[in-house]
Amino acid sequence: MLIIPVKEGEAIEKALKKFKKKFDRTGTMRELRRRQSFTKPSVSRRKEVLRAIYKLKTYGEEQ
Repeated sequence: MLIIPVKEGEAIEKALKKFKKKFDRTGTMRELRRRQSFTKPSVSRRKEVLRAIYKLKTYGEEQ
């Protein structure tokens, strides 16, 4: 649970801005989106390998 301390006389907009920043930093929405669909470990590993091969071809061979 997020707790945002609000000082006496502080504007609501400022408190909302603090809340949004803290909410983004916790990564709650990213985690929810990631959990919506299951990907098998073999599929995610294959995706990582393909990404690494692409990066190596694109940026690795500079000789």
